Amino acid sequence: MDKLPTPNDMAAVPAAILAGGLATRLRPITTTIPKALVEVAGRPFMDHQLILLRSNGIRKAVLCLGHLGDQVERHLGSGTAFGMELQYSHDGNRLLGTGGALRWAAPLLGEAFWVMYGDSFMDIDYRAVLADFLSRGKLGLMTVLRNQNHWDRSNAVFRDGRLVRYDKQVQTPDMTHIDYGIALLHRTALDRIPPGRTYDLADLYHALVAEGQMDGYEVSQRFYEIGSPTGLEETRAYLEAKYKSKSA
Repeated sequence: MDKLPTPNDMAAVPAAILAGGLATRLRPITTTIPKALVEVAGRPFMDHQLILLRSNGIRKAVLCLGHLGDQVERHLGSGTAFGMELQYSHDGNRLLGTGGALRWAAPLLGEAFWVMYGDSFMDIDYRAVLADFLSRGKLGLMTVLRNQNHWDRSNAVFRDGRLVRYDKQVQTPDMTHIDYGIALLHRTALDRIPPGRTYDLADLYHALVAEGQMDGYEVSQRFYEIGSPTGLEETRAYLEAKYKSKSA
């Protein structure tokens, strides 16, 4: 591997934010606006996500955009209003899927980078996750949550501190954990994704875990997402309570 940042270099590790989906479950809201700009607790959702990332030391982000992505770029601009440096990667005429979009954005990413979704709010210790990733020397690190099929279908076997198996297609009884939605990847992991083709990031994760090239980091704070009407309302309630407690 090429030289990687140190755990103290949070600002040097960019976040790739996947925000190009069609958001069909939120229609008609997302007929004319992208999911990232859906109003939550008084602001477009992406505002909340960038504020969270900056509070954890992240200063650079690459937005991987597709459906109505021009609206996201116009709203966020250079990122200076959030104390961030933002760049944009657009799928173009054909949506590339989560993996394909990430491969397309590869020239904008560094030797190591975060991968997260533009519809999720994940309030965890990012610095601790980065330190763990850098200590292992693997191509990837996936955050996992003990889920027991509660918030969504469990898809990972995490046992004795090890990520044993990950599969979004075939569920087995020993899958008690779920992919939390935040990962760290080394740049060379993207070489496995065919450029310019539609590709699911879950397929890359599945292969890396099977090869022992992707470890797991267990978190305990549940995730919030706006991918469905129920998730949107839960996230709105969580953020409103969070900001109310800070102002009290």
